Amino acid sequence: MTPTSRPHTLRTELESLTTEAFRPELAGIDRLDTLALATLMNGEDATVAAAVARQLPRIAAAIDAVADRMGRGGRLIYAGAGTAGRLGVLDASECPPTFNTDPGQVVGLIAGGPDAMVTSVEGAEDSPELARADLDALRPTPADTVVGVSASGRTPYALGAVGHARALGALTVGLSCNPGSALAAAAEHGIEVVVGPELLTGSTRLKAGTAQKLVLNMFSTITMIRLGKTYGNLMVDVRASNEKLRARSHRIVALATGARDDEIERALTATDGEVKDAVLTILAGVDGPTAARLLEESGGHLRAALAAAAP
Repeated sequence: MTPTSRPHTLRTELESLTTEAFRPELAGIDRLDTLALATLMNGEDATVAAAVARQLPRIAAAIDAVADRMGRGGRLIYAGAGTAGRLGVLDASECPPTFNTDPGQVVGLIAGGPDAMVTSVEGAEDSPELARADLDALRPTPADTVVGVSASGRTPYALGAVGHARALGALTVGLSCNPGSALAAAAEHGIEVVVGPELLTGSTRLKAGTAQKLVLNMFSTITMIRLGKTYGNLMVDVRASNEKLRARSHRIVALATGARDDEIERALTATDGEVKDAVLTILAGVDGPTAARLLEESGGHLRAALAAAAP
């Protein structure tokens, strides 16, 4: 392809994408008052959850596959450019404080590296070679999962990441917001959340970004539930790294056990602040080291540890 023909080809590709479609009925929105604009945007956003719902069977199948690999020591790796990349980095960064995961267990790769979180890195999203290099730095294995995220479903960085990961034997997922996307076709699990044209033509940080955030929330949260990081709907693996989280840890133990404040404080002290261990010491009547052993033997699943401790 010659340098002069490439822009024309890209324009043709964009014109074929649902997320890039122009909506003539919205051509006068700059004349609306602020309340009308906010109402219009809110109505647009209200359609996103239904679009995600249409993909739930595919999402669930992918999550089961991810949880199976992570249960065997694998990692969850997101790869994307621009908004999609930032959302992956955001989701990954929230896993350690929420689920006490190792920082390397859920990883977000963004085209252009950390600087691209706040500044556009020109040309980075167009480089599948950069994606391959970023992945190689992590030394992916067949136990890992790579989730390529791209609203268009054609971003070279996301496609490069998924293609390289699949060649290395890793599980691959392609999350896009257009039907028939190259990204979905390249991955073992293709998820296409079709949210339709945006309020601002081509501004995929809007509905498409919201859809991606919802799906990534499901990926990390449900996977962690499957890995035993919760007890019911309580975050018993929360890492108490600040005053708010220390207060939350106390409250979680209280909700799980119904114990008195002084008993909770003793349990948290005896288990070095580990919420899951503290719950087990109270409900099973065991000491801290025994709680730690039972949890290790149960693979970190509190319900299984409680069953093992039962007389």
